[in-house]
Amino acid sequence: MALIALGVTGGIGAYKAVEVCRGLQKRGHDVVAVMTRAATRFVGPITFEAITRRPVITSQWKPGANADIEHIAIADEIALLLVAPCTANVIGKFANGIADDFLTSLYLATKAPVLIAPAMNSNMLAHDAVQRNLQTLAARGTKFVEPGDGYLACGWIGKGRLAEPDDIVGAAERIVSPRDSVLRGRRVVVTAGPTYEDIDPVRYVGNRSSGRMGFAIASAAHARGANVTLVAGPTSVEPPATDEVIKVRRAAEMHAAVMRAAEHADVVIMAAAVADYAPVNPVSDKIAKSHEPLTLTLQRTPDILADLGQASARRATPVVLVGFAAETSDLLAKARDKRARKNVDLIVANDITAPGAGFDVETNTVTIVGADREETLPVQSKTRVAEAILDRIEQLLESRAAAAAR
Repeated sequence: MALIALGVTGGIGAYKAVEVCRGLQKRGHDVVAVMTRAATRFVGPITFEAITRRPVITSQWKPGANADIEHIAIADEIALLLVAPCTANVIGKFANGIADDFLTSLYLATKAPVLIAPAMNSNMLAHDAVQRNLQTLAARGTKFVEPGDGYLACGWIGKGRLAEPDDIVGAAERIVSPRDSVLRGRRVVVTAGPTYEDIDPVRYVGNRSSGRMGFAIASAAHARGANVTLVAGPTSVEPPATDEVIKVRRAAEMHAAVMRAAEHADVVIMAAAVADYAPVNPVSDKIAKSHEPLTLTLQRTPDILADLGQASARRATPVVLVGFAAETSDLLAKARDKRARKNVDLIVANDITAPGAGFDVETNTVTIVGADREETLPVQSKTRVAEAILDRIEQLLESRAAAAAR
């Protein structure tokens, strides 16, 4: 279907690039591998040559290469330049226009879209120089597949691990084979992460939500062409690039931001884990430790989902409203009740005690509960769960448009 240049740079995640190559081929795409010298120390070029059935490009000085100026020829032919893994070194070269090997020369020569899957040590990823380079590339239109959290080759635990091959392949597929998404041009509001309700300047009531699920939804909606407003609590991971990011801390702040953004929205997806209760009178001074028990009086926080449901019912064109239900028992019964009680189109229900699901992990297993049907998804990346949720939302929008046309 499309010719994709797969750039492989020198990181331990290079072995995953073999799976990325296979995945692209399964989608019907042709792949030409371009490896940096450092990449060949992790994976042999012959591996990619056997898979792609094409010569693997490892140098711009290969005999005969200058006959047709190979990097220019490939630059004109490819539909996408995908670099996975992409090291801090190559990100810096791309950002600053350094072309000292075939891959960096190809980057400058091609007008094809560029998709990068960064992978590196956590401190390297967070370094100001790397972040500035990433921002520079993003401003030029480069797309990214966010790195994951977990054990790194250096022995650390943190963000920087190469994204899973399926997620990289999916991101590439959305670029080279874009579909005419119903969400294109629509206004979508997504919430993510926890809220923190202060007890005193040091302590708070909160939960372990990382924001990953909401961020995956916001990123996927943005990739489909939606105008995305992301309302994020104090998350442990950085939010993705969207049209607008509103950062909040308390449930009351999230309520105000969401209700304001939802006034002109077509879709609202409440993926945040909003605190149900907050201390009645948070104090301005740290509460001193004593031997006596400490009693906190809690009050209900605003019910954002219920208020959205009421506001939607008053609109001439109701918003498509999606809520989440994180439960530990009676999952479907509670999700069905919540959907009906709060006037919600879809409830995404997940058992947070299930393996590979819940807070602060990169995978999830959910059941999407609607008025007409229920769909249970197996354990998979939150990126793929996000795509399934958006597919259901698009189906709702299409059915409403069809009904209005009758």
